[in-house]
Amino acid sequence: MKKRNPYKFYSLLLISCLGLVIILFNCNGKTKPPPPPPPAVYWNNNTPKVNGDSAYAFVKKQVDFGPRVPNSEPHVKCGDYFLEQFKAYGWEVKAQSFKAMRFDDVELDSRNIIASYKAPKATRTILLAAHWDARYVADKDSVDTKKPIDGANDGASGVAVLMELARTISQAKVKPNINIDIVLFDSEDQGYPNFIKEQTKQDTWCLGSQHWAKNNDTNYWYGILLDMVGAKGAKFYKEGYSIRTAGEVVKDLWQVASKIGTNGYFVALDAPEIVDDHVYVNKSKSVPMVDIIEFDPNDPATYFAKYHHTHKDNMDIIDKETLKAVGQTVLQYVYNTFGSQEQADAFQKAAQEKAKPAK
Repeated sequence: MKKRNPYKFYSLLLISCLGLVIILFNCNGKTKPPPPPPPAVYWNNNTPKVNGDSAYAFVKKQVDFGPRVPNSEPHVKCGDYFLEQFKAYGWEVKAQSFKAMRFDDVELDSRNIIASYKAPKATRTILLAAHWDARYVADKDSVDTKKPIDGANDGASGVAVLMELARTISQAKVKPNINIDIVLFDSEDQGYPNFIKEQTKQDTWCLGSQHWAKNNDTNYWYGILLDMVGAKGAKFYKEGYSIRTAGEVVKDLWQVASKIGTNGYFVALDAPEIVDDHVYVNKSKSVPMVDIIEFDPNDPATYFAKYHHTHKDNMDIIDKETLKAVGQTVLQYVYNTFGSQEQADAFQKAAQEKAKPAK
């Protein structure tokens, strides 16, 4: 993985500031009148509150089905549960069924679950996503390495947060201004295990997002991916590929975290790139998509948490406060989003009128 140079950003910022100072002076050395102030950053004060207990219950419900490995009964039952639950919240639901080919040529019966919310007068749509399958082997464990894992955090936590957002929006008096597609990607975690040393095939991970990206025509304003977002004490760094392809969304999302007090989880530091579902979505659909994912760039020995791809990825590591923090941050950012250019223009005009000096 390629590490970013943090000094490069600050050097460019300094150069930009110096250039701005030069532009403000004319040839006679006099300053030009300053431009009118930009409109205030839009902040929606009507964002409803996310319930950590509810999000936790959604994690447990998935885990209780058993390991959600494709071609298994728990996998089928859990997928059906998602469709029923989103429909109960009033969202439009559909399943994108497909056959995914695992690295060892095992055919996986897979389903991407899609739930859609339509906002009145909105012309823009955003994408919120997570993967819902569980790892079919515990290849980082020392025992039962060839048995599937619960995937409480790696899989179920991201889905649980999105289900909680759907529930919260369905019951809120004030709804978001933007259209929302929630996509639960299947067969994300079925790639090569560590105990296979000769790995000759490419792109054996993220099979669901690869299929979805090739078979979806919606143009998205931006996207947010949730992966491993439920462990106690989790830290979410600014992942490198997200910075490179969705830098403005990253910046604004972490600013939201700072303002609402969840910046103890959202660490304002750049980190290396990670291959995850957002990479395939961006490459195929050019969607600026942010990956909120727990990993420690300062600990190359483990990188991902010690429970990763082990049987310790169970309900014991799931924390209600972490789930709530992630959910509230994402929901606030969603509520801050204009659903159309007309809404954005109207807000800007109102802000400019408000900024005018009183006569």
